[in-house]
Amino acid sequence: MVGGVEEHLTVGRVAELTGVTVRTLHHYDEIGLVRPSARTAAGYRAYSAGDVERLREVLTYRRLGFGLREIADLVDDPATDAVAHLRRLRGLLLEQRDRAAATATAIDKELEARAMGIRTTPEEQLRAFGPGLYDAIGSAYPATRRTEPRIAARVWDALGDARTVLNVGAGTGSYEPPDRDVTAVEPSAVMRAQRPVGAAPCVAAAAENLPFEDRSFDAAMAFSTVHHWQDPIAGLREMRRVARRVVVFTHDASDAGWRQRFWLTRDYLPEVAGLVAGRPSVNRLARVIGARMDPVLIPWDCADGFFEAHWRRPEAYLDEEVRRAVSVWTRVGPEAEQRAVGELRDDLSSGRWAERNRDLDALDAAELGLRLLVA
Repeated sequence: MVGGVEEHLTVGRVAELTGVTVRTLHHYDEIGLVRPSARTAAGYRAYSAGDVERLREVLTYRRLGFGLREIADLVDDPATDAVAHLRRLRGLLLEQRDRAAATATAIDKELEARAMGIRTTPEEQLRAFGPGLYDAIGSAYPATRRTEPRIAARVWDALGDARTVLNVGAGTGSYEPPDRDVTAVEPSAVMRAQRPVGAAPCVAAAAENLPFEDRSFDAAMAFSTVHHWQDPIAGLREMRRVARRVVVFTHDASDAGWRQRFWLTRDYLPEVAGLVAGRPSVNRLARVIGARMDPVLIPWDCADGFFEAHWRRPEAYLDEEVRRAVSVWTRVGPEAEQRAVGELRDDLSSGRWAERNRDLDALDAAELGLRLLVA
């Protein structure tokens, strides 16, 4: 505002400030993407503050690689206000930054290897530059990953009287409570794309840097996602910052709590020890947010196909579709997966698995290290 009158910027000045050509700005005007709402006394196009705000959104989406038609749909979305647009853009930029950082790290490792006279294999080179974990496994989720009502009831009960809930690492939204005002956060574009029609609004952002003010929500929840975060401690502190109550569904990855208790990790996949090495213990996670820790039993007929779900239905692990929707199988690599599946198939055929695990048949639910942290 200048002297109480809104200041308008000429098309030339906007081009100068943004580094975009006047011709491009004229094209945006012609196709209705960004139309200057005013004219100067000489008849030139002039941009108001609102026009500039829209142009900023358009240019950011453009630099993120979106097409003009897709951008038009995004900026014209009547359900998204200016603040929501900024949060979405911030999440997309952070995701792009993280991908760029991962690519730079991969290049650094390749340079170090070459300096030592080591040539990485084609498979290693491709894996280093491949998609994120959830981008790789996310497309398999709809087939086997769904809400288990008995576990959901535990999570929703732990939310107490919270009316506004932030779901961090929300994925496709399986465990989002239907009777609360939910906002979701999910960094994977693949997972966001699979959220059903009518699902809670979803922001593209990471747990470690939540784009919300302090105490914005009554409660923040995270379901089976903490082990995928780059910095679980930072993510939990962020949840504590933005909400007065925190509910986290995770697992105890210790030998006693999980690896030696669950027959699949104990007898067939010793590689999981390497996956959890260096990860903060569940006790430390609880201490960070001052949470109590409650065990969650897995029913024998669990509807959600997470890693431990088929503890009494071992044949399920022979199904490729079941394995593809579980991150552990992707992370241990194809050799370990094929070996484990082959050994399990042989033991099921010979009756050895049944002999070693005959006590499981009498259980309706199993304690395999799943924990609910409530703070």
